[in-house]
This record gives sequence, C-alpha cells and structure tokens, in this order.
Amino acid sequence: MGEAAQYAIKMHHVTKTFGKVVANKNVDLELKTGEILALLGENGSGKTTLMNMLSGIYFPDYGEIYVKGKEVTIRSPKDSFTLGIGMIHQHFKLVDVLTAAENIVLGLEGKTVLKRREINRKVAELAQKYGFDLDPTKKVYNMSVSEKQTVEILKVLYKGADILILDEPTAVLTPQETEKLFAVLKNMKKHGKSIIIITHKLNEIKEVANRCSVLRKGKYIGTIDVAETSKEAMSEMMVGRKVNFILDKKEITPGDAILEVKNMTIKSKHHGKEAVKNVSFTVRKGEIVTIAGIDGNGQSELVYGITGMMPIDEGQVFLKGKDITHESIRKKCLDGMAHIPEDRHKDGLVLDYDLQQNLVLQSYFTKRFQNHGFLKFDAIRSYAEELIKKFDIRSGQGVNSIVRGMSGGNQQKAIIARELDRNPDIVIAVQPVRGLDVGAIEYIHKQLIAQRDAGKAVLLVSLELDEVMNVSDRILVMYEGEIVADVDPKKVTTEELGLYMAGAKRSVNNEK
Repeated sequence: MGEAAQYAIKMHHVTKTFGKVVANKNVDLELKTGEILALLGENGSGKTTLMNMLSGIYFPDYGEIYVKGKEVTIRSPKDSFTLGIGMIHQHFKLVDVLTAAENIVLGLEGKTVLKRREINRKVAELAQKYGFDLDPTKKVYNMSVSEKQTVEILKVLYKGADILILDEPTAVLTPQETEKLFAVLKNMKKHGKSIIIITHKLNEIKEVANRCSVLRKGKYIGTIDVAETSKEAMSEMMVGRKVNFILDKKEITPGDAILEVKNMTIKSKHHGKEAVKNVSFTVRKGEIVTIAGIDGNGQSELVYGITGMMPIDEGQVFLKGKDITHESIRKKCLDGMAHIPEDRHKDGLVLDYDLQQNLVLQSYFTKRFQNHGFLKFDAIRSYAEELIKKFDIRSGQGVNSIVRGMSGGNQQKAIIARELDRNPDIVIAVQPVRGLDVGAIEYIHKQLIAQRDAGKAVLLVSLELDEVMNVSDRILVMYEGEIVADVDPKKVTTEELGLYMAGAKRSVNNEK
C-alpha cells in the first residue's frame, strides 16, 4: 500500500497560537485509512484547536497538513469539505423548523432541484446503509440530542465526506445511545471511512478506537495501540501523573437532616404534565446522596424546584428544619445552599465577564466586596487570586481571563471554587463532571468527598453509572418523575441500577 493510500491525514509540526497562549506546539498526527483514531487529552490540551485546523475554522501558524498523501492548504470549511473532511461539532448547527432531510441537503450547490420525496428517499437510504435509525421527515425541534447528532453525521456523509471528525460525540448521550453510535462508527469503518474521535473517556476509547494519540498542554505526547494499552497507562500519558480511579472515602455515620424535600410535584413548562410526582427524600450531614436516572426523567426540574429556579406546584423544601420553599435564590444561598448547575454556560457563569467577576457573583453585594454600593476592586482581585491558587484554576490571563475562552474543566473549577468557598451546609451538584477529563473528574470528586467528610450534605445528580457507584453513600433512582429506588451502592449492581433506570424494576412506592 502506497503512502497516499495508507494515510488519510498526516499533520506535521503543526503550531497554533492565540496571542501569548500556545494552543498547539509542533504537533504530529497520523490517521490511517479505514481506522478509528481517538484524540485524547485533558480539557484545554489543544484537541479541538488541532481539529479545527483540519476543518478550516483556524489556519496553522506553521506546519504541514497532508490529505491522502498530498500536501494541502485548508483556509476555510469549504476547502475542508472539498478534500472530503467533515467535522461534527459538540454544539449542533441545525435549523430547528426544518426536517432532518432538509437540514442534510441545506446549502448544497447543485444544478438540479431535488423533489422533497426524492430527498427523503436518498437520506433514508444513506441512514440505512450505515445503520442509523432516523425519520427523514421529522422536524429538528421534535428530536432528541441523539437524533440531532445523527442528522449532523448524515449531513457530512451526504456531502461525500470520507474523513470524519467527531468532537466529544458521547458527551450528551445515554449509555444506550452511545452503544448505538459506536455500532454505526464501526460500520462506517467497514465502508472505508477514516474517523477521528476527540474524547477523554477511556472506557469508550477501549470500546471503539484502533489507536489513540495523546496531547498534553498543547504538545504531542505519543500514539498507542488501544488493545495493548491499559486505561491507567492512557490516563497517565494524558495527565502526566498517576490518576486514582478508586476514591478514598472514610466511613462516616450521617448526622441530622440538612435538606428535606416533602411531597414535591412540578408540572413541566413544555407539556404541562407532571415532571416531578410527589417526591420526598432527605439528605443528612456527612452523606452524599446521588440521584441517578436516564436524562429527562425529572431530575432537572427537581433541582430547579429545590434551588428556586422554577416554582413548585405542591410540596415543601426544608433546609436545617427551616421552610425555604418560597425563598428567593439569593436567600437560599445565604441560608447555606450551594448549587453547581447542570448547564455551566447558561446558569453557572457570565461568559463575557472575566474570571474575578465570576468568582464573586454570589457575594459581590456583601460588605467584604462593596461599600455603599461601590465595589472594592482590590478586595475582589486578591480574593479571586486566592481562589485560583486554592482550586488550581488555570487560565491564560489569570483573574482577567474572559471566562468564555477558558476550557470546560477550568470553567467548572471556577464554579466549584465560588460555591464551596462560601462554606455551605448543602452542596447540590448536577452532573458536575459532564464533559471533563479524568484529571478534572478526580479533582471534583475529591472536593465533593471533602465536603461530606467535613460534615456537610451533598446532593449529586449524575447520569454516569461509574460516578454513581463510586461517589455515593446512598442512591435514589428517578424514573418518569418518581423516586423508584433508594439503595446502598455497596449492595446493588450496575445491572440492577440499569433496570431501575429503565423502569423495569421498582423498590419505592410514592403514593399520595
């Protein structure tokens, strides 16, 4: 096999800087024809930047790129498409009011106008060829996250891409959807497609990839054969140190009730049905209670009701015995509630503010940081510098870094620093490690366990079964708005949890 036939892509000494920040430094990368290559690295290691140079979003400062053995210049997404490269980004770029098929053919240049029926047929054939389950006539606004992703993948396949780049493709998928996606990717590989997956999930790399290239702080560390390399060795390459996968938790007898939820019912804003149905539970001092379940079973609404982000229709919320059901969000925070929200961009940060401003969002109005309505900028700055050091928040311009430009892991650390430094009684953490690498996950889990060990209460909401089993002292499973199980992680298997999550099994009855 000649060089051109053997390698779909070769990147040689590729470098990209943004001002003083070096995103990629002399990176080499090789994608063989007809393989799945995982690109592994911590948040902020330069993975997405590197791939954005293949997809034409960025142009390298120097270095060479070869596609199918030929040196190329990629200056725009159009150049990239012409070379047969298609990138599926984390944030989908679809038109909500159009159907799947209409989105797939959108923007295609052609002399003939295809009839709607013809388009639907072609899209259905393409979906069938690779094993996708998709209705071409379905409107995007009616689709699940997994269906939207399918549309994005079919969009690049329809345009003739034979090199696909997927950026964190499983970040928002359930385990079952992930399984389906991997089956499709393996099928694509059989059809001769070459695929790069940007990820930091080691289990998934083991499951689907042939080889894995590792980046650390923008530099190329090496490429390994996945079948011959352990997860521990991969994580060490990624982080630069050994990562502890087993959490160290001391035995603690839980104390008094900190958070009590009694008979809570919340109607959904979208369809008016009950998203939370008569839910009651308690979280005590010195325990981590985890709410497990497949996304969309009422976990988000439950947390919105507890934290005050959504009104509740029935029921009460108590914090240390005090009824806080109808208190404002600020008052709940002052009473001792910390909240690490599900959507860090929408509800956790002001993205266009700098880091120091974000670190005082919950406390700028206190005497420490203002005097008669005038902010004490020096006090804010020195406090922010203290938190950055204490919680190891990494950013290019320190306290002046605009949060939008920081990596996901460091954005999450900023929220955790702000919330935990207030010395809360209860920490409510919703999917706190979603989209983060093993180093950041280890760090955040240690922080939550430290809160528990200090006698605080922690309510964790998680979709990751590994996290649920490792971190929890008690697991509550939510299914269709109800608590269907209250179990001990030491006495339950992941298979059993899966049955509760799918609604096939129940151990708790919530009768009014």
